[in-house]
Amino acid sequence: MNNSDTNSTQREHFGSRIGFILAAAGAAVGLGNIWGFPTQAASNGGGAFLIVYLAMILVVAFPMLVVEMAIGRHGQANPVDSMRAITSNPFTKKLAGSVGWIGLTVPCAVLAFYSIVGGWLICFLLAALCEIIGLFDAALWFKGFSVERNVFGTVAFYLLTILIVQGGVKQGIEKWSTRLMPSLFVLFGLLFVYIMMQQGALQGLKHYLIPDFEKVWDRKLILAAMGQGFFSLTIGGCSMLIYGSYLSKKENLPQMAMKVTLVDTAVAFIAGLVVMPAMFVAMQKGVQIYAEDGTLLSSDTLVFTVLPLMFESLGFVGLVFSVVFFLLLTIAALTSSISMLECPVALVDERIQVGRKKTSWALGALIALFSVYIVYNFAELFGLVAMVATQYLQPMAALLFCLFGGWVWSRAGKIKELEQGCPDFQMGWFGKLWPWYVKFVCPILVITVIWASFG
Repeated sequence: MNNSDTNSTQREHFGSRIGFILAAAGAAVGLGNIWGFPTQAASNGGGAFLIVYLAMILVVAFPMLVVEMAIGRHGQANPVDSMRAITSNPFTKKLAGSVGWIGLTVPCAVLAFYSIVGGWLICFLLAALCEIIGLFDAALWFKGFSVERNVFGTVAFYLLTILIVQGGVKQGIEKWSTRLMPSLFVLFGLLFVYIMMQQGALQGLKHYLIPDFEKVWDRKLILAAMGQGFFSLTIGGCSMLIYGSYLSKKENLPQMAMKVTLVDTAVAFIAGLVVMPAMFVAMQKGVQIYAEDGTLLSSDTLVFTVLPLMFESLGFVGLVFSVVFFLLLTIAALTSSISMLECPVALVDERIQVGRKKTSWALGALIALFSVYIVYNFAELFGLVAMVATQYLQPMAALLFCLFGGWVWSRAGKIKELEQGCPDFQMGWFGKLWPWYVKFVCPILVITVIWASFG
């Protein structure tokens, strides 16, 4: 009997399908969708990028999402013990466990820099609120890039994350995901209507939705879309594995994975509907966005420079929408950060059993200390930690999950797991194709993503 059998009896599960879908989609929906996706689309021919991105989500990301969720649900445990549960051979069990540990470094490393960005969002949100009520000095402080302001924002972001995670799966993650995710769509809707009423918005919308088919086969565009699709669903980030472990065995896993994929992709698509027209509105207002050669200026800071400038140029109404915009981004960042903290919390809580509350605060504080250290050494560490986490650790973890899910976990074991909740899994074309696809095609695609990120 493996340890997963002992865990499954008392393990907490999501209370509803919609709770799981919104929580898992929330884990995937982050700044990558709202900040990264429109930026990538703007840099790579708008509509052409959108078409290739949608194809890549289905071809690369979705089959691997099913693998990660299946490993988690099979193991009914944290990433390390779930990986160990896919094999009974003592040697490969040890190897699989170490893959789980490598995977666990991803959410911890990503959270360390991600929470700093989350802190900036909170500060910009507070700055806009201060301007509305006339506290202009405070607003200037919140907009400034001082160490004190960055520490304040980072700590505030961690407090929100820890408070949600300590509540557990149903009372914490599910409860807040089912509130935050719908509000994300509502805020997007408001922003879209507002931005479309501005001059230049229609031009941006055309650029986004009407593809230049000549660019669809551009190698650079295809690799960018593949990478974006891969990171958009946090493949290799452990979040999907841990949320999969909280999914009931009665649920149809491929169907749930598809719904998560659709919600995540919808958010990226809608973000493009808002951000791309907003960029063209900003251009009408005299903000320079593209360089002479057509490349995007300041793509990394688009959210913090270009869009606030556009809001500022629209007077008081712009301030109100600035609050809406940064609230939206804070929500997106939070739905991701709670899944990142959940990964190490689940491991320590299951292994040491000192209680989820204490574990959440202790681990949250520990990673927060590292984040504060990064803030104090920002120039040297921020870019480095972000690069190591997203360009090296995450793709490497994804490749290892893929190889172990495809080659170490037996075909019969995989099929058996997916047939729970989906008895006729092997009857459909996906059931026939998927085990082979995960074994041979997915590793090649992941290696391509890794190779492209070094290019």
